[in-house]
Amino acid sequence: MSILDRYLIRAILGAVLIVMAALLVLGGLYIFIDQQDDIGVGNYTLSSAMWFTLLNLPTQAYQLLPLTAMIGSLVGLGSLARGSELTVIRATGVSIGRLAGTALLAALLLIGVAIALGEFVAPPLQEAAKEHKAFSKFTNLRFGNSGGAWVRDGNLILNVERQWGERQFGGMQVFELSPDHQLLSIGHAARATEGANRQWRLSEYAESKVVDDTVTGTRSGERTLTSNVTAGFLGLAVDTPSQLTSRSLWRLIQYLNANELDSREYVFAFWSRIARTVAIAFAVLLAIPFVLGSLRSAGAGTRTMIGGMLGVGLLLLQRLIDSGTIVFSLNPIVLAWVPTALLAMVSLTLLARAR
Repeated sequence: MSILDRYLIRAILGAVLIVMAALLVLGGLYIFIDQQDDIGVGNYTLSSAMWFTLLNLPTQAYQLLPLTAMIGSLVGLGSLARGSELTVIRATGVSIGRLAGTALLAALLLIGVAIALGEFVAPPLQEAAKEHKAFSKFTNLRFGNSGGAWVRDGNLILNVERQWGERQFGGMQVFELSPDHQLLSIGHAARATEGANRQWRLSEYAESKVVDDTVTGTRSGERTLTSNVTAGFLGLAVDTPSQLTSRSLWRLIQYLNANELDSREYVFAFWSRIARTVAIAFAVLLAIPFVLGSLRSAGAGTRTMIGGMLGVGLLLLQRLIDSGTIVFSLNPIVLAWVPTALLAMVSLTLLARAR
């Protein structure tokens, strides 16, 4: 890597870092203000709200990275263009293709940061923030929506509404079906604890069996249930798809498909994560034709505004497609790539016309 490459990469990454810091301050302030109604509930204090905000900042950084890459590249390369440094670089014989290659190196570094944040840093910290807030506010915990988590395992359907610990759940309902999908029994346990060898210990268990149109109720107190569903998997089931890592999403997709359940929402979330990460490269490339053309002599404020408008437009398109995928039963894989494909088409077209 030449000195010129390092200089351009440093200009791009430095501007991205500054933009990210500014957006994280705003995002963190929004999260902290949103916590004001919960402060004072149980043991949830002001310091707890601050800790919750800090733990959610990596998630904010991951979600904002395509936007900050676009704005930062425009600002970083734009400052070089405004100071005529890009003009001098171009005058020495450096082609636009060479500039694009250097910008892609910076984009690859940002993609590496995005993968690290999205797969290893942000999810566990966000989960820790959620658990910290829940344990501070309540002693009887409830994760997920009012319907809890519904999971199917062969002829078993499990419904879990509360999580009390890493391996303990409360309010578990067990529906057993026959091979021809007829209801055989409905059971309810006040507490379910995961054991070894795919065994669940159900406490305070009551069951109603359906035999020849007759319902018979029994209360056994304890029951051992064999199921392939683990406590960790149930913990995944109470999270929204956007909060899961790619590995967790892939496991869920395989599980849902194996049980002939609707996996479109998780398929879209999985490919959308990949598409958003790839979009970082085209967001950086988009800056080159702009700073060599209409924004060459523009100020930092103008470049920031243009980059912000483009980035926000990309985010809004992503949210719109996210809703349409589920509501209109459209192909989730194709739609997940639509925003990135449009960004790539615009970036490459403008780059080909740049002089």
